[in-house]
Amino acid sequence: MIASETARNVLNFLLFQAGWFACVFYPGLIGAGIVVIFLVLHFVLVSQNRMTELQFIGLGTVVGSVLDGIWFRTGILDDGSGQVMLTPPWLVAIWAIFMTTLSHSLDWISKKAWLPFVLAPFAGPFAYWSASQLGAVQLPDLLPSLIALGFGWLVVFPLLLFARKTLYPELVR
Repeated sequence: MIASETARNVLNFLLFQAGWFACVFYPGLIGAGIVVIFLVLHFVLVSQNRMTELQFIGLGTVVGSVLDGIWFRTGILDDGSGQVMLTPPWLVAIWAIFMTTLSHSLDWISKKAWLPFVLAPFAGPFAYWSASQLGAVQLPDLLPSLIALGFGWLVVFPLLLFARKTLYPELVR
């Protein structure tokens, strides 16, 4: 594990960004496989509470994947085929690599109780919009899709931070 907290946070941020781009540029098993490698690197070099963080990442990945699945089933998101029955593996992988940031490079957001409610409704939809601009996903009806994504992130992101604080307090710095 890297001793410097700053270095761990920088590496965590870089692994997340690289994982997001890998999944967006290679949606499918290739992108998801790259993220698995990045997750291993995260646990070896960044994580200080591996088992606890693994549980937290698992919880958030399930919650986020269910939310994305709902968005596909309701037409808020589309992959172009219109036949997505489950959340695609590359989006599951993005949720997993994103969850690593909540205890590291994005931990600062949890320091002000109001901040997640202000940032999440914009940052979450922006990520999906960015992925749509790169061709990984479609937002069939742009404005309603962005509003629904914003509402979903307004609810889920603070809940994930609350779950970390109450269920996994050793991850809170």
